[in-house]
Amino acid sequence: MPNPSALLDPKLIYLEPSVLGYERGREILARFPDAERVEVKSHTRIPQLYGDSASAEDWLRLKREVLVLGVKKGLQMRPNGRSADFIAPSSSNGCAMACSYCYVPRRKGYANPISLFVNVEQVAAAIRKHAEATGPKAEPNQVDPHAWVYDLGENGDLSVDALVSDNVRDLVTAFRGIPHSKGSFATKFVNRDLLDYDPQGRTRVRFSLMPAEMAKVVDVRTSPMGERIRAINDFVEAGYEVHVNFSPVVVHEGWQVEWRRLFREIDDVLTPAAKAQIKCEVIMLTHNERLHDLNMSWHPKAENFLWRPDLQEDKVSQNGMTNVRYRHGWKRQWLDQLLGWIGEAMPYCGVRYAF
Repeated sequence: MPNPSALLDPKLIYLEPSVLGYERGREILARFPDAERVEVKSHTRIPQLYGDSASAEDWLRLKREVLVLGVKKGLQMRPNGRSADFIAPSSSNGCAMACSYCYVPRRKGYANPISLFVNVEQVAAAIRKHAEATGPKAEPNQVDPHAWVYDLGENGDLSVDALVSDNVRDLVTAFRGIPHSKGSFATKFVNRDLLDYDPQGRTRVRFSLMPAEMAKVVDVRTSPMGERIRAINDFVEAGYEVHVNFSPVVVHEGWQVEWRRLFREIDDVLTPAAKAQIKCEVIMLTHNERLHDLNMSWHPKAENFLWRPDLQEDKVSQNGMTNVRYRHGWKRQWLDQLLGWIGEAMPYCGVRYAF
């Protein structure tokens, strides 16, 4: 494995006592023998990560220096229909990166360091059981024409998780034998260790892309955009299906020029093999006031672009949260523009969904 210290250098590990009963838990702890260990009743309730210890000034330090280990309790699948057919039980949550628009941080205080689950075999077994019970996909849909697709990383980034444990390798390996199914996860980090996992076309990696100018402001601690684009070719050659997420689309003065330049760059870089299989998702920015207030404490520059009351309106999300999105009429116009530019620069790239 590459040295994770650039993103992760755990000095403190919170762990549920049962973690020690799992081989994966013991493996992870052995990788960080000098880290202080603190037992907690539940990986979801760690008071030390709330309040003053998780203030905005400490957010990035906690992401780098804190790791949480637990056991995944709920193993149910949830229907999705956008990026995947089903949301699988996750092997982790939280992230070492700190994208300023991310909705996940509220889970363990806004610092939200990585939590890894050590019972990955049970996660894989639950997916297999569900896939076998579901049976073959009878009709194509926008997710995939043949396979049921299971999202493996709804609340984290598996490419970063793979710096710490073999959970991701185990899941990629498992999908080689799970019938009529694919695994899938989105990432903003290029971890070339994954190129040796031999996915055999049964795992879909979705690289999240946006113009490099905006990524330098809002995609904190992620891989550079050019590196992500170049990695698409290598991951396709290694046997992955590779799609891209154009997400989030942040509207600001000059954004049209930046996005058109991005589409041309992708077209110039991709190999014929990559172009033959690539598809995309397009997602316009959604934001919320609570995250805006937090960002003003640690990264106000990002909010100059993300918080635009002159362009945005309230929207109640599927989970009941009140968010802001671009005003409906303008959003539709801007989305149509984006789809047109994709069609011009990358006519081979099908759009699986856009909103």
